[in-house]
Amino acid sequence: MTTLIPEPDVNNVWRLETPGNAGWQRSARPDAPDQFVMVSADGHVQEPRDFFRPRVPEEYHDRLPGIVMNPKGEQFQTTDGFRQAKLNWVEPFEGHEKLRNESGRTPEDRIADLALDGCDAEILFPNKGLVVWATKDAQFSHLMCKGWNDWAWETFGAFNDRLAPMACVAPAALEETIAEIQRCAALGFKGLCLPCKPVFGAPNVDDLNYNLAEFEPLWDCIEDVELPVTFHVSTGRDPRTARSSGGAVINYTVHSLSPTMEPLINICASGVAERHPRLSFGAIEAGIGWVPWMLEAMDEAYRKHHMWVRPKLDGLPSDYFRRQGFSSFQEDRAGLALVREFDLVGNVLWANDFPHHEGSWPYSAQAIERTMGHLTDDERAKILGLNSARIFKFPIPERFLHHADAAATARAIGH
Repeated sequence: MTTLIPEPDVNNVWRLETPGNAGWQRSARPDAPDQFVMVSADGHVQEPRDFFRPRVPEEYHDRLPGIVMNPKGEQFQTTDGFRQAKLNWVEPFEGHEKLRNESGRTPEDRIADLALDGCDAEILFPNKGLVVWATKDAQFSHLMCKGWNDWAWETFGAFNDRLAPMACVAPAALEETIAEIQRCAALGFKGLCLPCKPVFGAPNVDDLNYNLAEFEPLWDCIEDVELPVTFHVSTGRDPRTARSSGGAVINYTVHSLSPTMEPLINICASGVAERHPRLSFGAIEAGIGWVPWMLEAMDEAYRKHHMWVRPKLDGLPSDYFRRQGFSSFQEDRAGLALVREFDLVGNVLWANDFPHHEGSWPYSAQAIERTMGHLTDDERAKILGLNSARIFKFPIPERFLHHADAAATARAIGH
C-alpha cells in the first residue's frame, strides 16, 4: 500500500519549517543520495482491539482493558489501574492526525511508511499494550506482558532486523519475569521494556523499587542474556493525574515525561550499574534536555550528602549513565544544545515516535534540520542511528558501510 501524505493543515504546517542542510556531508532526507543510517528508537505498534483475549487466561478476561458505556451513551476507557477516561469528547481526527492514527497497521505498511521518513529500522513498543503494567496484581501484569510478547513476536518476528519489538516484563512477578526474559531472549527479541516503577501506583516507601537488593536476580538475568533495558514514559503509574484546564499539557510534562528519570537514577545511584557493567538501560520518549541536569544533580547529592550516601561507589553516579545509559527524544532543541558539552553524544537516541502525534513522522528531516545544525556530521550519524544500532544490535545497511563511523559500529555489533 502506498501512503499518500496530505498537505499539512493549519495545525501541522509548522512541521515544514527548516533552515535547510547546506554544508551537511550527509542528509536526513529520504530521497538524498548519501543519507544517514536512521534508526528510530521509539515506534508504536497498532494492535488489534481484542489481541489480549486469546492470549490471556479466561479467568482474567473481565479485567482486560476495554471500553464501557454509561446510561447516557458516553464511552469510557477502562483499565485495571487507571481512572476511567472519557473517550467521546475528542474532536474527530482529520488530515495528518487521522493519517497518523491509521498508519502502520501491518509490518509491510510500517516499512513503507518509515521509508517516507527516511527511517531504516525502528524499535517497537506497545500502543494499546502500554497498560500491561496498569495493575497492582503482579500475576495479571505478567500474563498481559506474556500475551503482548506472543502477539508481537507472531506479528514482527520475521521482520526483527528492521522492526524490533521490545519484550515487556512485569518485574514485581520476579520469578515468572526471569523465565519470561529467558524465553524472549531465546526467541530473538532485541531488548526488554520494564515499567518506570515495578509496583504500579503513586510512590510508596513500602513498595519494591529497582534500587533494592530484591531485584538483584533480575539484573543478573538481564546481564546474562545481554538485552538492553528500556523504560517507556507513562508506565508504572497513571499519567492522567491532572484534570480539567491544562490537563493535557500538565499530564504530558509532569506525570508522563518526568517520572521516567526515576529508574535511571535508581540504577546509577544504588550500585546496580556498577555491579552489572554489561547492563544497558535507558529512558524512551522522555526527551533528553533533563539528562544533563539529572547527571549534575546525582553527582551533587553524592558529593554534598556524602555523610548519608550508601553505597559508596567507585565512580560518580553520572559515570555509570555515560558508560551504560541512554535516552531517546523526538525533538529536543535544549537537550541537543548540551550533548557535546556534557559528553552525551553516545547516549542519546533519535526517534520519530511513529505513528504517535507527538512524533515527527512524516517530516523528521525538517525537525532534524531545525535542531541538529550545530552538530558535526559524525555526531549526527551517531544520534540518528548508529547509537541505536550498537545498543540494539541492528545490522548496518550495506550502502552505509563505506563510512568509517558506520563500519566501526557494524564491527562492534558483530556484523
